Order: sequence, then C-alpha cells, then structure tokens
Amino acid sequence: MARGSSSPTRPRSKRARTESSAGPGGAHETKLAAGDAQPGGGRKQTGSGKACEHGRIRSQCKECGGASICAHGRERAKCKECGGASICAHGRERSFCKECGGASICTHGRERDKCKECGGASICTHGRRRSQCKECGGASICIHGRRRSQCKECGGASICTHERQRARCKECGGASICAHGRERSFCKECGGASICAHQRQRSTCKECGGASICIHARRRSQCKECGGASICTHGRERAKCKECGGASICTHGRIRSQCKECGGASICIHGRERAKCKECRGASICIHGRQRSQCKECGGASICFHALRRSKCKDCRLSPAASSPACLGPQPPPDVAHMLSAGTDLAALIAGSAGEIVLCQHAQQRSQCFECRSIGRLPTVP
Repeated sequence: MARGSSSPTRPRSKRARTESSAGPGGAHETKLAAGDAQPGGGRKQTGSGKACEHGRIRSQCKECGGASICAHGRERAKCKECGGASICAHGRERSFCKECGGASICTHGRERDKCKECGGASICTHGRRRSQCKECGGASICIHGRRRSQCKECGGASICTHERQRARCKECGGASICAHGRERSFCKECGGASICAHQRQRSTCKECGGASICIHARRRSQCKECGGASICTHGRERAKCKECGGASICTHGRIRSQCKECGGASICIHGRERAKCKECRGASICIHGRQRSQCKECGGASICFHALRRSKCKDCRLSPAASSPACLGPQPPPDVAHMLSAGTDLAALIAGSAGEIVLCQHAQQRSQCFECRSIGRLPTVP
C-alpha cells in the first residue's frame, strides 16, 4: 500500500512542482500576454520600453529622466565622458568609425545612408541630403532659406558669439582653422583639399576649369555679362559699391582692405599696397622693378600702342577708338609696320622667329591685344 500510495504521489508532486515553478511565471506571462495583446495582433511596449507622454521611449527621454540618459544629458551608451559602450578607442561611435570598420560605413568610406553612389536613404532626387535640400523642404532649412544651424537670424547652433560660423571663427579656435590662421581646406602650406596643382583655389582656377569660372574666363559671380550675383544695379561689385553701402567700404569711403587708417589687410608695413610694394616683392611688381601693368618691356596692359601710358597719351585720348581697351583692328604698330615694309613675313612675326616682337592672329602685339587676353590663352598661328 505504501508503495502503491507513494507511486501515484510522485507524479502528483512532480506535477505540483511543475505547476509551482511554472505557476508564478505562467501567471505572470499570462498577465503580460493579456496586457500586451492588441486588436491588431501586435505588442505594446512595456516597462522601460513604453512610450512616454512626449512620444519617446521612456528610458531615452530626457524630460522624463530616462534610465538611459546620463548626467551630461546624453544617451549613456553614446557618451564619451561616461565611456559609453558604443564609443570606440578613437572617441567616435563605433558604427560610424572608419578605422574600426563601422557597420554604417560603406565601401566608399562614407556613411552608407549619406552616400550618393550607394543610393543612401538620406539622398533625395536632386542629389542632395534630403534634410538639407531646399526644393524638398528639408527639415534643416529654416524660413530664411538657409540651414537652420548656420542661420544668424534663427540663432543657429553653429553661430558663435562673434556672429560667425563657429568652425570657421579664429577667435573661437574653430575646428576648420589651421595653425596658420586660415581655413584648413584653403591653406596652401597645409595642402588644403581646395588647393589645385597651380597653387590656387580649385573652384576659381581657369586652367583647372573651376566651377566658379564662366565662359568669359571670369568669376561667374563677378561677371557683368553673366549677371553675376555680386554685381549691383550700378554695374559694380556690390561689396565695393559706395552707393549700395558695400560691406568692403569702410567709414572713410575706401575699400577697407586698402585703407591705411583702418589697417587694411592689403597694406604692408611700409604703408603701401602689398601687391605694389617693391620692398615686399608684391605680385604686381615685375622683374624690372616696375608695376607690371605699366612696364613697356613686359607689355603691360596700361601701355598703349604709342609706347606711352594709355592714361597720359594724347593720341589715345583724342581718338575714342584708341582709348578703348579693345583690339584696334589690323593696323600694326609703327615698328612692326616698318618690319613688314622691309619684307619680313607676317607668319614669321606671328611665330616669333623674326625678333622679340610677336604678333597675334589679329595682327596686334599679343601682350596688348584685348581679344587674346579675354579668352585667357595665347592664340595659335593661323
């Protein structure tokens, strides 16, 4: 009887143990399932993952004091000061770190969602970041048509106390300022990314075909024929126009950079314009120690066909055609005419094999031909 009575007891005790071990858990699980069940068949976030009254996950909500928010007001896992688990050895989020081979970095070395070649989700149909695209009405564009973070009127986060972009402010020690006090990308000594092989800014380099150069071989923004944005209604550069109150005009009515009283940046220690100072070896000084535009030997632009300064030449002032900077037609200068009358071949003059005087295809001295200078290159032999 004992055995018979004990044998059926074991399954009951085992069943009871099973019920006791699963009972509380089962009741709890049943409660969660009943609480989480929704008409759509989905589950509602519970516990720390439940949405708060601000529409965020409670644990990640700053206003609710979520458990995932550290003392610095950031997500603890992404906080450098707290040594968050998502921060790599390089001080970046591990998923966005190129050196660590982060999961969010594509094969082109960019963030995958912001890569045009990868067709990132953040790239709009205009080839820009959707949040920064004006045509798409990006969230980062303010009512003034600028990036909200860089808008002074909106008090953008990137604007410092000096009313400049913080990254480009010297006084604030911006991240884009190099050791030479310039923007790193435009610094020749630092090998900036915007400097081309000709030691100029790539966008404004004619030889590189910079994006800022128009078909007239000028800067597009400063070209009158192209209707550049920097040209005012008076036909001048807006920044240098006194009537428009240009930003480059100082209180003395001069261009600020060339004003001695204002200590302009173009004024050297000798009190002259740096470009025209012989002692400073200015860029406008030729090898003969003169201003290049007024040097006869260099074929300066201010020298007329009578070998005089155009502004002081009586013949050029009496003749409107001669005073204009345009090419004066097929009539060569007197010395060239003498060489032609002596039997010198015109092709030899053009090729430069008949002496120092070289003619262009317009039968003018190449250095003084406006048409040749306007196209930005030397003409070929016809």
